[in-house]
Amino acid sequence: MASLLYRLGRLSFRQRRYFAFVWVVLLAACALMAATAPEAEDAGFAMPGTESQKAFDLLDERFPGGNSEGADARIVFAAPDGQKVTAADHRAVVDKAVDEVAAGPQVAEAQNPFTADAVSKDGTTAYATVTYAAPSEELSEATSKALMDAVQDGRDAGLTVEVGGSAVDAGPELGGITELIGIGVAAIVLVITFRALVAAGLPLLTALVGLGAGVCAIIAAGMSTTTITLALMLGLAVGIDYALFILSRYRTERAEGHDAEEAVGRAVGTAGSAVVFAGATVVIALAGLAVAGVPMLTDMGLAAAGTVVIAVLVALTLLPALLGFFPRAVLPRAHRTARHPAAVGAKEPAGSRWARFVVRRPLAALLLSVVGLGIVAVPALDLQLTLPGDEAQPTSTTQRRAYDALADGFGPGFNGPLTIVIDTRQADDAKAVAAQARKTLSATDGIVEVSPVMFNKAEDTAVVTAVPSTGPSATATKDLVKTIRAEAAELKTATGASMVVTGQTAMNIDVSNKVTAALLPYLAVVVGLAVLLLLVVFRSILVPIKAALGFLLSVAAAFGVIVAVFQWGWLADLLGVAQTGPVMSMMPIFLIGVVFGLAMDYEVFLVTRIREAYVHGEEPSQAVTTGFRHSARVVVAAAVIMIAVFAGFIGMTDSMIKMLGLGLASAVLFDAFVVRMTIVPAALALLGHSAWWLPRRLGKVLPDLDIEGEQLSRRLRAGTDLPAQAPQRESVHG
Repeated sequence: MASLLYRLGRLSFRQRRYFAFVWVVLLAACALMAATAPEAEDAGFAMPGTESQKAFDLLDERFPGGNSEGADARIVFAAPDGQKVTAADHRAVVDKAVDEVAAGPQVAEAQNPFTADAVSKDGTTAYATVTYAAPSEELSEATSKALMDAVQDGRDAGLTVEVGGSAVDAGPELGGITELIGIGVAAIVLVITFRALVAAGLPLLTALVGLGAGVCAIIAAGMSTTTITLALMLGLAVGIDYALFILSRYRTERAEGHDAEEAVGRAVGTAGSAVVFAGATVVIALAGLAVAGVPMLTDMGLAAAGTVVIAVLVALTLLPALLGFFPRAVLPRAHRTARHPAAVGAKEPAGSRWARFVVRRPLAALLLSVVGLGIVAVPALDLQLTLPGDEAQPTSTTQRRAYDALADGFGPGFNGPLTIVIDTRQADDAKAVAAQARKTLSATDGIVEVSPVMFNKAEDTAVVTAVPSTGPSATATKDLVKTIRAEAAELKTATGASMVVTGQTAMNIDVSNKVTAALLPYLAVVVGLAVLLLLVVFRSILVPIKAALGFLLSVAAAFGVIVAVFQWGWLADLLGVAQTGPVMSMMPIFLIGVVFGLAMDYEVFLVTRIREAYVHGEEPSQAVTTGFRHSARVVVAAAVIMIAVFAGFIGMTDSMIKMLGLGLASAVLFDAFVVRMTIVPAALALLGHSAWWLPRRLGKVLPDLDIEGEQLSRRLRAGTDLPAQAPQRESVHG
């Protein structure tokens, strides 16, 4: 591996104009394809294999045309305190607003609340349902303006008017001022780390090239824009980090006296090998999201994995080419002016001083770190999962205010009705069975209202709507769905008719259950594959296991932070959390996948330098100090950059993106500074030589990929292209 990448690095350096031109052409081609690609169709949120999805499919089959794909809006009117919306003057305002909306473009139907029985029992609240002839992404500006103008007219007339529904849902956020701040912080960290503007600019430039190519490729492939956010997060973060590690190694090789081309080759051969396998762990973790069986998760994981692959390719080919244009400009000023860079001295870096401190007190450092992360992880024991809707929106949005107004006027369960589909094909008397089912539902605790039975044209399938007494994300509502499904089993036994529960609330419950059930299989698959990969990389049994255990500590602590902020409300106002409550059900599997990949990044980058020193003959404790001297500074810089990039997403309004940003930033903080910078050196110091133990038979079976570049170094010293022999230290292999 190291020899192959060494040749690739030198080739990229020599043919720098060709490689740079190829990347410019590729970026332009991706941008052109993205610009000309048809807009991705919104396939909606599907959850194959769940009861709620089966019910949706049954509705599509038995009620053709009944589930319109057009956007919808629900305009909520609330009278001032002490007044009723049914008063003549307020009623006139409502009528006028509904007529205005109905006259707008793309409107298929606008139901007046006074004729559609959409007024609360106390007469204080009413709502109008508007259906459009086009999906939300195809609504014109004129359509949206007509809707909001009618809303504003109602407000000007003295009513409280809010609007929710897909017609006013904002699309996915792709960035903002906070992301620019994250990039700015990354630039500052790079300048401090490299003390050269060109050296700081190259990782940013290559990361943006890879990110641009990746995002354009996602759009050109026809994937939904909802898949882009995770790709943006990871593409930018790993793109900077991978270039950072290779560039740092290049500067080290130049400081040791190698010319520019040789330094590039050695940097790509050694640090580039670590980049390849670090990227592979991230790709494994992201592609493994498919294990959950959630199409949206699978798409997001694959899109982000593709962006990571592009980031690796950019770091291995474009960065060496750019170094060919700026071979000395990326060096510190002292090295640029010195005739013999290797002679330029420097004081002992803080990384090696820290490593020496830890290896002198390994047990205390290990125990303090583990206990500290355990304390931070305590809130995770109270983790509750759900898929919230408009109730999770900021109170500044009209969607959230419409949700609250409906809950106040019609009850908390009104925002999460349950749709019950009754398949009577196997029943002797369809109408009698449907009536029996409705009677059973009406008598069920937790249901406050059941609509009349509605049959399809064939009169073999009926639909009723049940309104719970509790909100969509309440535990009581989840229990109610279980109760109804148990009643459905009894109905089928007695009559042969099938009764299935669906609706957005039921779908959210099913999604939460399915994702939760997929967590353990996902962990087993992803962690298992990555441990095998690290077994090949480090040729050790204990190091991969230690890496996986360290990851579990950091991700548990990150969950503790998420629960404390988003569920308990700690620092909620400071972080702009509008509504506390259960954590989004897809968050755990998202966080586990992404954090595992990133954690293995730091493990590979840090431990490869430690192992490199060890196979060159140093004792275990000294190898830890040497490895930290070469890699700690750049690992810290990479971690700070990732934290800055992820923290930038905390400023977004979308609760899931905000939650993911905080979770990832926290996890990187814990993993880089506690696990990798403290637990790893402490554990390696305690394990000593046994840390690198590998059974001799297993050592013969595993391929020796020479990640630390030992074979490459001996081949270069010998001046031959012949394959190198076995590494120096036999104990590494057994």
